[in-house]
Parts: sequence; structure tokens; C-alpha cells
Amino acid sequence: MPAAAKKAANLSLRSDLLEEARSRKINLSQTLERALERELKKQREAEWLEQNRPAIEAYGRYVQKYGLLSDEYCAFAREN
Repeated sequence: MPAAAKKAANLSLRSDLLEEARSRKINLSQTLERALERELKKQREAEWLEQNRPAIEAYGRYVQKYGLLSDEYCAFAREN
């Protein structure tokens, strides 16, 4: 995915964290971007699961009742 345009943002951080990060030459913008990407991904995944919960549960009930569509082709499924 191509890099999006950067935009300045004002943030407030604990002074001890900021001082240590600077002393260790940590790129704050890059670190925050990575952390935000992870957090946003986690939230999008949770939202997707919640939105699709009825379909997931319905499929689970179907599999419990009828088994998997591929069961007849799986050697390990026939052993049981």
C-alpha cells in the first residue's frame, strides 16, 4: 500500500517516557504509527467479528448438525 500523506499532530506524553525515548533516539512518529496500526487492526477485527457473529454462529450450528462439506474427502474425518 502506498504511504499516505503525513499530517502534524500535537500530543501530550509523560515527560519521563519522552525523555527516555529521546535519549534512546526512538523515532516517535514511526513508533506511534506502528502502535496505531496495530490498535486499529485489533479494533477492526473485533468489529468484524461482532458484525458477523450471527453468521459465524449459524455456520457453527450447521457444522454441528451436518458436519463439514469436505468431511467425505478427508481421511482423518473418516477415521472417527
